[in-house]
Amino acid sequence: MRVIRGGGSAELEIRKSRFVCTLARVGDEAEAVEFLAAHRRAHRDATHNCTAYVVGEFGEITKSNDDGEPAGTAGIPMLEVLTRRGLTGTAAVVTRYFGGVKLGAGGLVRAYGQAVSAAIDRVGVAERRRVVTVTVTLEHARAGRFHNDLHASPYVPGEVRYGRAVETDVRVPEADLAGFETWAAEVTAGHAEIRRGAAGHVEVPVE
Repeated sequence: MRVIRGGGSAELEIRKSRFVCTLARVGDEAEAVEFLAAHRRAHRDATHNCTAYVVGEFGEITKSNDDGEPAGTAGIPMLEVLTRRGLTGTAAVVTRYFGGVKLGAGGLVRAYGQAVSAAIDRVGVAERRRVVTVTVTLEHARAGRFHNDLHASPYVPGEVRYGRAVETDVRVPEADLAGFETWAAEVTAGHAEIRRGAAGHVEVPVE
């Protein structure tokens, strides 16, 4: 799944109506609901505040609201943009200030979808990848050589702890665990203790 890289907004003017899309990163459904409610309160002078959100590790929780626009012309197109982009943990609200010209159902669908797309393009997107923290333990005499090899590898070093031995954390893509463990064993000539730890996520910007 993907997430927006941060909150932000974008504004479009279509046939004298202003469409302002505001995006927020949210951790769960309660946070999404709270953000959208606060936005509505802050922009109660607007003609409409239409909303959509996608949350859950796999984007399994979705909801949208037309806020008085004709059914299916606002919230659903907004939600479709979020899901088509593969996003989760994202809440969107499009605030419309009516300019006096009716757009029709098709025009509304396009306007609300375009507003969300413009905001996503502005804030940027990152891909969430599952990783596992692997701890490599070596005696001090061998740790320097391992660190040199690690920095020259595609793997990203994390925290290093010095004690009776040297413990180095490496966040390894879940799909590459076996490959990393083979590589670490080879570059340390089998002298490393390799221990898998907690699973988590990293975010990689998507161009």
